Amino acid sequence: MATVADQLIDVLVQSGVRRIYGVVGDSLNPVVDAVRRTAGIEWVHVRNEEAGAFAAAAEAQLTGRLAVCAGSCGPGNLHLLQGVYDAHRSGAPVLAIASHIPSTQIGTGFFQETHPQQLFAECSHYCELVSSAEQMPRLARIAVQNAVGRRGAAVLVLPGDVSHEPAAHATGESASLGSPPAVVPAETDVTRLADRIDRADKVMIMAGAGCRDAHDDVLALAGAIGAPVGHSLRGKEFVQYENPFDVGMSGLLGYGACYDAMHEADLVLLLGTDFPYDTFLPQRNTVQVDIDPSRIGRRSVLEFGVQGDVGATIRAVLPKLRPRDDRSFLHAMLRKHERSLQRVVDAYTTEVAKHVPLHPEFVADVLDEEAADDAVFTVDTGMCNVWAARYLTPNGQRRILGSFVHGSMANALPHAIGAQVAAPGRQVVAMCGDGGLAMLMGELLTLKTHSLPVKAVVFNNSSLGMVKLEMLVDGLPEFGTDHDQVDFAGIARAAGLHARRVEKPGEVRDGVREILAHDGPAVLDVITDPNALSIPPNITAAQVRGFALAASKTVLSGGVGKMLELARSNLRNIPRL
Repeated sequence: MATVADQLIDVLVQSGVRRIYGVVGDSLNPVVDAVRRTAGIEWVHVRNEEAGAFAAAAEAQLTGRLAVCAGSCGPGNLHLLQGVYDAHRSGAPVLAIASHIPSTQIGTGFFQETHPQQLFAECSHYCELVSSAEQMPRLARIAVQNAVGRRGAAVLVLPGDVSHEPAAHATGESASLGSPPAVVPAETDVTRLADRIDRADKVMIMAGAGCRDAHDDVLALAGAIGAPVGHSLRGKEFVQYENPFDVGMSGLLGYGACYDAMHEADLVLLLGTDFPYDTFLPQRNTVQVDIDPSRIGRRSVLEFGVQGDVGATIRAVLPKLRPRDDRSFLHAMLRKHERSLQRVVDAYTTEVAKHVPLHPEFVADVLDEEAADDAVFTVDTGMCNVWAARYLTPNGQRRILGSFVHGSMANALPHAIGAQVAAPGRQVVAMCGDGGLAMLMGELLTLKTHSLPVKAVVFNNSSLGMVKLEMLVDGLPEFGTDHDQVDFAGIARAAGLHARRVEKPGEVRDGVREILAHDGPAVLDVITDPNALSIPPNITAAQVRGFALAASKTVLSGGVGKMLELARSNLRNIPRL
């Protein structure tokens, strides 16, 4: 006879789920056994439930489909929590199965007892306890629909004894949601937006991840109104490629003329972005377009907001705009962008091919050149975010995944696991900080166990570089940020992985090529300069004083790689003064 656990797995298979990431044990065992007995679904054993949730988040972001992770009661749930937060804040459709202590023991202070409904409430759209067999398969389907339909995490809390119970109802068939609709704004909002754009002489577009399916629409709007286009980090992969209007990125990791364009414009259009750093926004002359009304106006003072899909909104507003030929603001910002990038590149390129320890910028630049056109990059939080933002060249095929909203350390390797499992034929490259890799280093064993050909490039500077930068900006002497040198290549080899350690510039390209070509998991351990930090493009006087007080070492601005080439290419298309 089918059990409650069997019904849950059947519903997941009907919903297109092909794997569950987790660690077996205790209250979760009935679910794992149901996976063993069900065709079409597998168990992906990770070394930490946190990594399983990260892996599920990456799979969901890469495929757009539901992904599933699981943790056993108590500590298993708590490990799971971190990655579920990341999935939820990234808008990744993930279902977490949080198994629980025996239902008769809830509330008694039983061994490993926690309160998962409370724990997961803040990081999910839906979190419910399955307290009896009669609630299945209904609650499973509701959880799936919440994760998929609302684009975020859903959690089913399932006591181990309930999992064992015989099913009370037939499972039946699940109904799929289909493709999400394109939300078109009300006609009055479209007219209002068109009128406001027409009244502006200098319009700037700030594009985010909500422009994922609207690349051509954003460029069509920019071309029609002569608007420079900046982007957030999450928007980079969707709007920067083949973009003659690009002026870079704003924020703590930003570069180029994006900040200046926003503050010199008399209208800023925030398109599909929930850019969190409100101090970088002008807080005036701003209109926001977003499909989610809860995001409208929460980062910036607005003249008004428009609820709608970015692409659908642009297509509705374009026919209403007046023709205009003035490109003076756009051309001025493109020139400023190129000059800004040139200054930054000059700061790091002097004898970079001879510099030891290695400049991390140089490593990222070579990696960008050698990686496949459709590579999936996963990026650790911290300085790896900077090198990804400034060196990885998007082309419409590549993907760049990271904990860009939650900002967790140690995400790159487990994200890469999920991406590689979901796309076995694609090249997956994890850009790991040494601090991040050390935190979840056990997942190297997961690569070996499942023969996942992930390529991990470790930026090994024996330092928590972003934390060091934060201290410098605050005027604090660096403390607790440096640690002993670690031979990650040696550790990887001991785990059965192919590995190489690189310390000299002349070895970088050969090392990158070697691991990318290896047929299986591989680690490139690159010893980089701990003093190569990144200064934001716009910092306050107080922050400058902080550097003056605290900096006893050279602080570099960091390069911007191919971004300078792109800026120069765009300049060729405008009139010379």
